[in-house]
Amino acid sequence: MRRTTWRPAPGGWATRPTLIVLGCVSGLLAVAALVLCALGVERVVGRSRTAAPPAAVVRPALHTAARPVIVPRSSWLDERTAHSQPPPRYDDRVVAVFVHHTDSPNAYDCADVPRIIRYLYAGQTGVRNWDDIGYNFLVDRCGTIYEGRAGGVDRAVTGAHTQGFNHRTAGIAAIGTFTAGAVVPPAMTEAIAALAAWKLGPADVDPRGTVRLVSSNSLSRYTQGTAAVLPTLAGHNAGFMTTCPGAALTDRLPAIRARAAVLQGRH
Repeated sequence: MRRTTWRPAPGGWATRPTLIVLGCVSGLLAVAALVLCALGVERVVGRSRTAAPPAAVVRPALHTAARPVIVPRSSWLDERTAHSQPPPRYDDRVVAVFVHHTDSPNAYDCADVPRIIRYLYAGQTGVRNWDDIGYNFLVDRCGTIYEGRAGGVDRAVTGAHTQGFNHRTAGIAAIGTFTAGAVVPPAMTEAIAALAAWKLGPADVDPRGTVRLVSSNSLSRYTQGTAAVLPTLAGHNAGFMTTCPGAALTDRLPAIRARAAVLQGRH
């Protein structure tokens, strides 16, 4: 199991560390080769004193998954509900996913989900005074995936779903309440797995693995600046003091991780 460390730069933004690999040349030409090494260029000198072509670099194939069908936010956000907001913020990639539940009724008609999401949006942007809905995606009990936070489903949009761990992560909300004893619909868990597999694919992140994230907010489960090793596909309660996403959905996370790995082509 591979562990990846992501540390945000000052101000909450993250940059990817750069590694310069220096090639080395032995023999009497070592001193002259130092300049080439500093530039990250490797030169092989043979008897003819001519440069040999560089060897082909074989890179492992990325474990990616197909993009699932995602209903755009225009399907639930009407002109009466929408309000002006600042431009979206972005990270460079998604290396972890947090799963939530919305703590709303379970016995809803899936045709009524756009109204439910509008209600959630109004609560978060009204009572809580957020700039937008916090979740990047929402999934209903019929397995339909909805775009949540604005910015583009294909991009690493910085969400507002897990205090201290919103950078380089995606928040997926299961619409309903999944405390102990609740039934988690198979269509919902399949959709969460498909979405997580797709979002983690570009960074080649194994949904069954762990990631080292640094907290950006002391109101999270970890004080600001603390490095935490968390599942790459985690419940909200892994990063924040909460019972979300509920005991029933938390119990389903191992199966969701395994299914997401299969969808990425992992064994």
